[in-house]
Amino acid sequence: MPAAPARADVSGWDVASPRRPGRTPGIAMAGFRVRSAPDPVRVVPHPSIMLLVEVGDRSVVDDGDGPRRWGSRAAGLGFGAGGTVMVRADDVECVEVRLSPARAGAVLGVAPGDLENIAVGLDELGGREAARLGERLGELGTWDERFAATDAWLARRAEGRRGAPDPEVAWVWRRIVATRGTARVEELAAEVGWSRKRLWTRFSDQIGAAPKHAATLVRFDRAAHGILAGLEPGRAAADGGYADQSHLHREVVGFAGVTPARLATEPFLAVDDVAWPARRR
Repeated sequence: MPAAPARADVSGWDVASPRRPGRTPGIAMAGFRVRSAPDPVRVVPHPSIMLLVEVGDRSVVDDGDGPRRWGSRAAGLGFGAGGTVMVRADDVECVEVRLSPARAGAVLGVAPGDLENIAVGLDELGGREAARLGERLGELGTWDERFAATDAWLARRAEGRRGAPDPEVAWVWRRIVATRGTARVEELAAEVGWSRKRLWTRFSDQIGAAPKHAATLVRFDRAAHGILAGLEPGRAAADGGYADQSHLHREVVGFAGVTPARLATEPFLAVDDVAWPARRR
């Protein structure tokens, strides 16, 4: 039997998460301090809208068009699909925020559909206020203080803003998450009394991906974390509702750009599993 691939080196990463929940539902945060990471980190798609608030401007991203400075960014649902986006960081600190797509419109002031599979500068959405947040985090000495400042910023952004999805769209998203991506979308459309076309259009705009793609992403995320936790691919496929192991293999390669065996060694997922929400600093 061949030896299992070695887990990628994440010794250069220091990870922290808040001691208590934030004020705005549907939001999770973690803090990252990268002194010197030996390997670039793959951005693995996740069923959330991601905000990366960087303290300083020293991270570099390569999305297939060559390396460039990244800075503070907002990334849409499924950003990084295909495994083409890699981040390299040395002496970088940042707060990463994950927003439920059902909450993202109110916080960001734009429809999640406008961010599907892309990342834009956070200042393009939040203006000078967003840029000031990164500066403010640099003035604070502890992760608890940084989390509190980010939480206050998010709460202010969400207060009094429109952008909540239609109740039917929100219900369908909750059902997709609750069933871990295995619910049949046509049946969900029937349950809310909408046509397939109407659900596809509204959901895509208000959540950030078509319903079936969103369900596939939720299912992939569960399987990916199961593999990371040590499940054999066959067991992960069965637990995740895949037709068989080859079905799981195709979706993992499609989303992450690597095989399930290689996915288990990915540093992004290793950090993700520690930071959301188990590790406290």
